[in-house]
Amino acid sequence: MSRASEEVSDDVSESESAPAGMLPGALPEELRAELVAFRRDLHMHPELGNQEFRTTAALKARLEEAGLRPHVLGGGTGLICDIGTWDGVRPMLALRADIDALPIPDTKLGVDYRSTVPDRAHACGHDVHTTVVLGAGLILAELAARGELPHPVRLIFQPAEEVLPGGATDAIESGALDGVGKIVAVHCDPRVDAGRIGLRHGPITSACDRLEVSLAGPGGHTARPHLTTDLVTAAAKVAIEVPALVGRRVDARSGLSLTWGRIESGHAPNVIPQHAELSGTVRCLDLAAWRDAADLVHGAVQEIADLYRAKSEINYIRGVPPVVNDPVIADLLGDAMAARRGARSVEDTEQSLGGEDFSWYLERVPGAMARLGVRKPGERTVRDLHQGDFDVDESAITVGVELFTAAALLDAGR
Repeated sequence: MSRASEEVSDDVSESESAPAGMLPGALPEELRAELVAFRRDLHMHPELGNQEFRTTAALKARLEEAGLRPHVLGGGTGLICDIGTWDGVRPMLALRADIDALPIPDTKLGVDYRSTVPDRAHACGHDVHTTVVLGAGLILAELAARGELPHPVRLIFQPAEEVLPGGATDAIESGALDGVGKIVAVHCDPRVDAGRIGLRHGPITSACDRLEVSLAGPGGHTARPHLTTDLVTAAAKVAIEVPALVGRRVDARSGLSLTWGRIESGHAPNVIPQHAELSGTVRCLDLAAWRDAADLVHGAVQEIADLYRAKSEINYIRGVPPVVNDPVIADLLGDAMAARRGARSVEDTEQSLGGEDFSWYLERVPGAMARLGVRKPGERTVRDLHQGDFDVDESAITVGVELFTAAALLDAGR
């Protein structure tokens, strides 16, 4: 049996939901079925960052079929599309989706829409994000054609979210935020039931950077470490002491965490090598501390390397800052969800240590991200993102479309 639900199942009872007639733009059954098929097609044909040509073409074709005029971004993947005509005065609301996949194999069993591309999978839910924004765009386009969309909305389908520092920067340079005053997004959350969203004011993700350290020394025989640079010991000390040292030089409340994922050195048990490499990530919950993190890490690595007479080269790859939700716009998403699904469909969520390049948009305009529940209600298995067996309850697509359409309509009245 498919892990993804064939039918829309609401976590919120009918008595708890707001009347559907309160807001226009309900999702018709025919469109719901089309969107599920669209998501499955994307899932079967995942594309890595800046290679999303098929995905871009599919989005462009469907938006043009709806009478819209999407504009492909300068790199050839990703696009933006306005619904309605901006008056040049009141800034637009933007709905953002990321369209790339991950370089991991799809290990799901028992579904006919698993990835057809070796070692590629939509294991982070970007296919759902993309489908949700497309569905909202199609609904809002119909409202605009009937003169029922009070204010224009921009759709942003962004490439390369998984590629540091993120495709958001390229999208911004291509004009994605021109005329935009606020922006919203969702991210799939397998810990939240379908039919619900998670929200919080302030930071909802962390900053995420990448660190690569190379150590060098003359090498020699393990019988005479005192005559050379004991590079393996130096690398071990960097691995152990740099995270501790950095942790003592920043406010503990900032949540700065340096974690190594790789360490390599040497080939023989009796030879002190001439080269060692370490790589890992630096994550930080606090925006101000993140801005200082690179200098702190550089200083700590250099101190330990010098102590063991190792030459060091540090490549600190700045990734993304934390996503910091604007309280007013987070409340807009909460009100929109409550209007469609009832107040109990919105739950509090914690700040995570995951990174998200949606944060780059929030460096320019206020916005908010919600966690879109994708766990089948009642399921006990806890799945996680970036795993080959990741899948969703597809009723989440309907929920996401309802959330974004209601947000666009409520925003226009504020």
